[in-house]
Amino acid sequence: MQFWNIIPHMISALVLGGGGVAGVAWEAGVVHGLRQKGIDLGTADRIIGTSAGSVTGTLIATGADLEEAIARQAAGEPARHGDGGGKVDMDAVMAAFAVLYDESLEPKERRRRLGQMALAAQTGITHERLRKLGEHLPVREWPDRELLITAVDAETGEFVVWRRESGVPLELAIASSCCVPMVFPPIEINGRRYVDGGVRSSTNADLAEGAEVVVVLEPLAHMTPRATLEKELSRVGAARQYVIAPDEAAIEVFGTDVLSPHLWEPAYQAGLAQAAKLAEPLREVWTG
Repeated sequence: MQFWNIIPHMISALVLGGGGVAGVAWEAGVVHGLRQKGIDLGTADRIIGTSAGSVTGTLIATGADLEEAIARQAAGEPARHGDGGGKVDMDAVMAAFAVLYDESLEPKERRRRLGQMALAAQTGITHERLRKLGEHLPVREWPDRELLITAVDAETGEFVVWRRESGVPLELAIASSCCVPMVFPPIEINGRRYVDGGVRSSTNADLAEGAEVVVVLEPLAHMTPRATLEKELSRVGAARQYVIAPDEAAIEVFGTDVLSPHLWEPAYQAGLAQAAKLAEPLREVWTG
Protein backbone atom coordinates (compact mmCIF):
# COMPACT_ATOMS: atom_id res chain seq x y z
CA MET A 1 0.00 0.00 0.00
CA GLN A 2 1.26 3.49 -0.86
CA PHE A 3 0.67 6.54 1.26
CA TRP A 4 0.79 10.05 -0.19
CA ASN A 5 1.47 13.25 1.71
CA ILE A 6 -1.23 15.66 0.67
CA ILE A 7 -0.18 19.27 1.13
CA PRO A 8 -3.25 21.55 1.29
CA HIS A 9 -3.21 24.65 -0.88
CA MET A 10 -2.73 27.82 1.14
CA ILE A 11 -4.82 30.73 -0.15
CA SER A 12 -2.51 33.56 -1.19
CA ALA A 13 -3.07 37.28 -1.73
CA LEU A 14 -1.00 39.96 -3.40
CA VAL A 15 -1.71 43.50 -2.18
CA LEU A 16 -0.58 46.38 -4.38
CA GLY A 17 -0.71 49.85 -2.85
CA GLY A 18 -0.97 53.34 -4.26
CA GLY A 19 1.90 55.61 -5.26
CA GLY A 20 1.29 57.39 -8.55
CA VAL A 21 3.42 56.76 -11.62
CA ALA A 22 6.31 55.80 -9.36
CA GLY A 23 4.16 53.19 -7.64
CA VAL A 24 2.91 51.51 -10.81
CA ALA A 25 6.39 51.29 -12.33
CA TRP A 26 8.19 50.24 -9.14
CA GLU A 27 5.65 47.51 -8.37
CA ALA A 28 5.93 46.18 -11.92
CA GLY A 29 9.73 46.18 -11.64
CA VAL A 30 9.66 44.30 -8.33
CA VAL A 31 7.23 41.65 -9.59
CA HIS A 32 9.10 41.16 -12.88
CA GLY A 33 12.45 41.03 -11.10
CA LEU A 34 11.19 38.39 -8.66
CA ARG A 35 9.89 36.31 -11.55
CA GLN A 36 13.39 36.31 -12.97
CA LYS A 37 14.48 34.82 -9.64
CA GLY A 38 11.84 32.11 -9.79
CA ILE A 39 9.28 33.75 -7.49
CA ASP A 40 6.00 34.56 -9.24
CA LEU A 41 3.73 36.74 -7.11
CA GLY A 42 1.32 36.71 -10.03
CA THR A 43 0.15 33.25 -9.01
CA ALA A 44 -1.75 34.82 -6.09
CA ASP A 45 -5.31 33.57 -5.64
CA ARG A 46 -6.45 37.13 -4.95
CA ILE A 47 -4.98 40.37 -6.27
CA ILE A 48 -5.93 43.62 -4.52
CA GLY A 49 -5.14 46.93 -6.21
CA THR A 50 -5.48 50.43 -4.83
CA SER A 51 -4.78 53.49 -7.00
CA ALA A 52 -1.42 52.76 -8.67
CA GLY A 53 -1.86 49.17 -7.53
CA SER A 54 -5.06 48.89 -9.55
CA VAL A 55 -3.00 49.39 -12.71
CA THR A 56 -0.21 47.01 -11.73
CA GLY A 57 -2.71 44.51 -10.39
CA THR A 58 -4.62 44.52 -13.66
CA LEU A 59 -1.43 44.01 -15.65
CA ILE A 60 -0.49 41.05 -13.45
CA ALA A 61 -3.97 39.52 -13.36
CA THR A 62 -4.34 39.71 -17.14
CA GLY A 63 -0.93 38.15 -17.78
CA ALA A 64 0.61 41.22 -19.42
CA ASP A 65 4.30 41.54 -20.21
CA LEU A 66 5.18 44.00 -17.43
CA GLU A 67 8.28 45.44 -19.05
CA GLU A 68 6.46 46.07 -22.31
CA ALA A 69 3.43 47.49 -20.50
CA ILE A 70 5.51 50.05 -18.61
CA ALA A 71 7.26 51.09 -21.83
CA ARG A 72 3.84 51.53 -23.47
CA GLN A 73 2.61 53.71 -20.60
CA ALA A 74 5.77 55.82 -20.72
CA ALA A 75 5.41 56.36 -24.46
CA GLY A 76 1.75 57.33 -24.11
CA GLU A 77 2.20 59.86 -21.29
CA PRO A 78 1.66 63.57 -21.92
CA ALA A 79 4.78 65.65 -21.41
CA ARG A 80 3.33 67.38 -18.37
CA HIS A 81 0.95 66.47 -15.55
CA GLY A 82 -1.91 68.50 -16.87
CA ASP A 83 -3.40 68.09 -20.28
CA GLY A 84 -3.98 71.56 -21.63
CA GLY A 85 -1.37 72.99 -19.24
CA GLY A 86 -3.27 72.41 -16.00
CA LYS A 87 -1.24 72.34 -12.80
CA VAL A 88 -1.70 70.70 -9.43
CA ASP A 89 -2.22 73.01 -6.46
CA MET A 90 -0.19 71.04 -3.90
CA ASP A 91 -1.22 73.37 -1.06
CA ALA A 92 -4.86 72.51 -1.73
CA VAL A 93 -4.02 68.81 -1.96
CA MET A 94 -2.18 68.82 1.38
CA ALA A 95 -4.93 70.82 3.10
CA ALA A 96 -7.58 68.44 1.83
CA PHE A 97 -5.74 65.26 2.83
CA ALA A 98 -5.16 66.67 6.32
CA VAL A 99 -8.86 65.91 6.89
CA LEU A 100 -8.03 62.19 6.81
CA TYR A 101 -5.99 62.60 10.00
CA ASP A 102 -8.67 64.40 11.98
CA GLU A 103 -9.16 62.00 14.90
CA SER A 104 -12.30 63.83 16.02
CA LEU A 105 -14.15 62.45 12.98
CA GLU A 106 -15.19 58.91 12.11
CA PRO A 107 -13.19 57.46 9.17
CA LYS A 108 -16.21 57.46 6.82
CA GLU A 109 -16.94 61.11 7.68
CA ARG A 110 -13.33 62.04 6.97
CA ARG A 111 -13.61 60.42 3.55
CA ARG A 112 -16.94 62.13 2.90
CA ARG A 113 -15.51 65.55 3.70
CA LEU A 114 -12.50 64.99 1.48
CA GLY A 115 -14.84 63.78 -1.26
CA GLN A 116 -16.94 66.93 -0.95
CA MET A 117 -13.80 69.04 -1.30
CA ALA A 118 -12.85 67.07 -4.40
CA LEU A 119 -16.31 67.56 -5.92
CA ALA A 120 -16.09 71.32 -5.39
CA ALA A 121 -12.47 71.74 -6.51
CA GLN A 122 -11.45 73.38 -9.77
CA THR A 123 -8.40 71.25 -10.53
CA GLY A 124 -7.53 72.57 -14.00
CA ILE A 125 -6.79 68.97 -15.01
CA THR A 126 -9.17 66.75 -16.95
CA HIS A 127 -9.55 62.98 -16.95
CA GLU A 128 -7.34 62.69 -20.04
CA ARG A 129 -4.40 61.23 -18.16
CA LEU A 130 -6.55 58.66 -16.37
CA ARG A 131 -8.18 57.71 -19.66
CA LYS A 132 -4.76 57.06 -21.18
CA LEU A 133 -3.99 54.56 -18.41
CA GLY A 134 -6.88 52.45 -19.66
CA GLU A 135 -6.08 53.02 -23.32
CA HIS A 136 -2.58 51.63 -22.94
CA LEU A 137 -3.55 48.49 -21.06
CA PRO A 138 -2.73 45.39 -23.16
CA VAL A 139 -6.01 43.78 -21.99
CA ARG A 140 -9.10 45.85 -21.25
CA GLU A 141 -11.50 43.17 -20.03
CA TRP A 142 -11.84 41.84 -16.48
CA PRO A 143 -9.81 38.65 -16.05
CA ASP A 144 -11.29 35.41 -14.73
CA ARG A 145 -8.93 35.77 -11.77
CA GLU A 146 -10.05 37.35 -8.48
CA LEU A 147 -9.04 40.99 -8.98
CA LEU A 148 -10.28 43.60 -6.50
CA ILE A 149 -10.01 47.34 -7.26
CA THR A 150 -10.79 49.95 -4.62
CA ALA A 151 -12.49 53.36 -4.76
CA VAL A 152 -14.44 55.72 -2.51
CA ASP A 153 -17.83 57.34 -3.18
CA ALA A 154 -17.07 61.08 -3.16
CA GLU A 155 -20.51 62.06 -1.87
CA THR A 156 -20.95 59.55 0.95
CA GLY A 157 -17.41 58.44 1.82
CA GLU A 158 -18.53 54.84 1.28
CA PHE A 159 -15.72 52.40 0.48
CA VAL A 160 -16.29 50.52 -2.77
CA VAL A 161 -14.60 47.39 -4.10
CA TRP A 162 -14.95 46.78 -7.83
CA ARG A 163 -14.69 43.22 -9.14
CA ARG A 164 -15.68 41.42 -12.33
CA GLU A 165 -19.18 40.81 -10.96
CA SER A 166 -19.73 44.55 -10.36
CA GLY A 167 -20.54 45.08 -14.05
CA VAL A 168 -18.30 48.16 -14.25
CA PRO A 169 -15.90 48.46 -17.22
CA LEU A 170 -12.35 47.66 -16.10
CA GLU A 171 -11.02 50.96 -17.44
CA LEU A 172 -13.52 52.94 -15.34
CA ALA A 173 -12.77 50.91 -12.23
CA ILE A 174 -9.06 51.68 -12.61
CA ALA A 175 -9.72 55.36 -13.35
CA SER A 176 -11.84 55.72 -10.20
CA SER A 177 -9.19 54.04 -8.06
CA CYS A 178 -6.50 56.37 -9.44
CA CYS A 179 -8.60 59.54 -9.14
CA VAL A 180 -6.54 61.48 -6.59
CA PRO A 181 -8.76 64.11 -4.89
CA MET A 182 -7.87 67.72 -5.72
CA VAL A 183 -5.73 66.48 -8.63
CA PHE A 184 -8.40 64.94 -10.87
CA PRO A 185 -12.17 65.56 -10.92
CA PRO A 186 -14.08 62.60 -9.40
CA ILE A 187 -14.96 59.90 -11.94
CA GLU A 188 -18.63 59.21 -12.69
CA ILE A 189 -19.81 55.60 -12.75
CA ASN A 190 -23.52 54.74 -13.00
CA GLY A 191 -24.59 58.19 -11.86
CA ARG A 192 -22.26 58.38 -8.84
CA ARG A 193 -18.82 59.95 -8.56
CA TYR A 194 -15.74 58.30 -7.12
CA VAL A 195 -12.25 59.14 -5.92
CA ASP A 196 -9.03 57.26 -5.21
CA GLY A 197 -9.30 54.09 -3.12
CA GLY A 198 -6.21 55.33 -1.27
CA VAL A 199 -8.46 57.79 0.55
CA ARG A 200 -9.43 54.88 2.81
CA SER A 201 -5.98 53.26 2.98
CA SER A 202 -2.87 53.30 0.81
CA THR A 203 -3.07 49.49 0.60
CA ASN A 204 -6.51 48.31 1.85
CA ALA A 205 -4.68 45.15 2.88
CA ASP A 206 -7.58 43.98 5.05
CA LEU A 207 -9.28 42.85 1.82
CA ALA A 208 -6.84 39.93 1.99
CA GLU A 209 -8.81 38.53 4.94
CA GLY A 210 -9.09 34.76 4.60
CA ALA A 211 -5.72 34.42 2.88
CA GLU A 212 -3.00 32.48 4.65
CA VAL A 213 -0.10 33.90 2.66
CA VAL A 214 0.00 37.65 2.02
CA VAL A 215 2.59 39.82 0.29
CA VAL A 216 2.12 43.59 0.29
CA LEU A 217 3.88 46.03 -2.03
CA GLU A 218 3.64 49.48 -0.47
CA PRO A 219 5.20 52.23 -2.63
CA LEU A 220 4.41 55.00 -0.12
CA ALA A 221 5.60 53.15 3.00
CA HIS A 222 8.14 55.92 3.69
CA MET A 223 5.38 58.56 3.61
CA THR A 224 2.48 56.93 5.47
CA PRO A 225 1.84 55.93 9.12
CA ARG A 226 2.69 52.29 9.95
CA ALA A 227 -0.28 51.83 12.25
CA THR A 228 -2.85 51.55 9.44
CA LEU A 229 -1.16 48.69 7.62
CA GLU A 230 -0.28 46.92 10.86
CA LYS A 231 -3.92 47.02 11.94
CA GLU A 232 -5.08 45.72 8.54
CA LEU A 233 -2.60 42.83 8.55
CA SER A 234 -3.52 41.99 12.14
CA ARG A 235 -7.12 41.63 11.02
CA VAL A 236 -6.07 39.37 8.12
CA GLY A 237 -4.07 37.15 10.46
CA ALA A 238 -2.15 35.36 7.69
CA ALA A 239 0.21 32.55 8.68
CA ARG A 240 2.90 34.00 6.41
CA GLN A 241 3.15 37.65 5.39
CA TYR A 242 5.76 40.01 3.96
CA VAL A 243 5.69 43.75 3.31
CA ILE A 244 7.85 45.20 0.56
CA ALA A 245 8.65 48.91 0.84
CA PRO A 246 10.88 50.94 -1.48
CA ASP A 247 14.55 50.81 -0.51
CA GLU A 248 16.67 53.96 -0.22
CA ALA A 249 17.67 53.87 -3.88
CA ALA A 250 14.02 53.65 -4.98
CA ILE A 251 12.98 56.45 -2.63
CA GLU A 252 15.65 58.67 -4.12
CA VAL A 253 14.32 57.91 -7.60
CA PHE A 254 10.74 58.69 -6.55
CA GLY A 255 11.64 62.15 -5.25
CA THR A 256 8.80 64.30 -3.97
CA ASP A 257 6.52 64.04 -7.01
CA VAL A 258 5.38 60.44 -7.46
CA LEU A 259 2.97 61.55 -10.20
CA SER A 260 5.75 62.73 -12.53
CA PRO A 261 5.41 61.13 -15.99
CA HIS A 262 9.20 61.01 -16.16
CA LEU A 263 9.31 58.26 -13.52
CA TRP A 264 8.01 55.34 -15.58
CA GLU A 265 11.39 53.95 -16.62
CA PRO A 266 13.61 54.93 -13.64
CA ALA A 267 11.07 53.70 -11.05
CA TYR A 268 10.65 50.43 -12.97
CA GLN A 269 14.43 49.94 -12.98
CA ALA A 270 14.56 50.73 -9.25
CA GLY A 271 12.00 47.98 -8.58
CA LEU A 272 13.88 45.56 -10.81
CA ALA A 273 17.11 46.21 -8.92
CA GLN A 274 15.47 45.89 -5.51
CA ALA A 275 13.90 42.53 -6.43
CA ALA A 276 17.32 40.88 -6.46
CA LYS A 277 17.70 41.62 -2.72
CA LEU A 278 14.19 40.40 -1.91
CA ALA A 279 14.35 37.00 -3.56
CA GLU A 280 15.69 34.86 -0.73
CA PRO A 281 13.51 36.13 2.15
CA LEU A 282 10.43 36.08 -0.09
CA ARG A 283 11.00 32.60 -1.43
CA GLU A 284 10.25 31.00 1.92
CA VAL A 285 7.20 33.21 2.53
CA TRP A 286 5.62 32.73 -0.88
CA THR A 287 6.46 29.09 -1.58
CA GLY A 288 6.87 27.79 1.98
